[in-house]
Amino acid sequence: MSDDGVDILMITYDRPEYVRLSLPHLLATCPPDARVWLWHNGTDQPTLDAVEEFRGHPRVHRFHHNPVNAGLTEPTNWLWRESTGAYLSKVDDDCLPDPTWLDTLRRAHRDVPGFGVIGTWRFPPEDVDDSLVAAKLADYPGGHRLLRNHWVQGSGYLLKRETLDQVGPLRDGETFTAWCLRSARLGWTNGWYHPFLPEDHMDDPRSPHTIYRTDADFLARRPLSARRTGVATVAEWTAQMRHSARVVQAAPLDLREYQGWRLRRRNAARRIRLALTGRAPW
Repeated sequence: MSDDGVDILMITYDRPEYVRLSLPHLLATCPPDARVWLWHNGTDQPTLDAVEEFRGHPRVHRFHHNPVNAGLTEPTNWLWRESTGAYLSKVDDDCLPDPTWLDTLRRAHRDVPGFGVIGTWRFPPEDVDDSLVAAKLADYPGGHRLLRNHWVQGSGYLLKRETLDQVGPLRDGETFTAWCLRSARLGWTNGWYHPFLPEDHMDDPRSPHTIYRTDADFLARRPLSARRTGVATVAEWTAQMRHSARVVQAAPLDLREYQGWRLRRRNAARRIRLALTGRAPW
């Protein structure tokens, strides 16, 4: 049975400085019918202590501790399988979404039945290309507007349960981007709410709350995506953030670009860039 509430997952791992900001911020922005599900990965005691401080909060609904890093699929499917809310979300432990995010996104979902996954925007204003945005903006009933895209980032989004019921859970090894593409192929409309609802992504070196002040800071605690792409400095990581912003704004809306020979062509270009530069695009 489903109710009209919102179930929100936060996965915490090895970032006590961020958790002490992100978790109380999330709890403070939750309406009374929101339930926060906490999944803690690993054995880092300062991070676990930061989580434990808030386990008694009235918005905290469930807590699970996994001593190893379970990644994305298992905790996401845990929330999706066991929750009862009509709306589902995840907020990363390094993100601070706009205080109005839940009210705004839920109102949009109620007004537009075809919305699948809609989200907050994690890039700073300097990364916005007005011409790219204008080409993908669309208006909807109730005065709502989206920057259309077939996927959004896996934090600060709101998802209809009807979408999940049709698309199904995350498959083994499937990214949230790939899951969103599956929903788009079934006819659901995805994208970022516009005017943008900002999400402060603290892992972006331009965030006032980032832990990456020097290259030494960054090398000591690089995100997994930075290690995978060979990024080693704050400047390189900032450039990757800017590149990511441009990629999502310029991403085509033709779903044929994400399958068959077109997808193989895009993947080949990625492999060539990795071979030539040692780095893959975001």
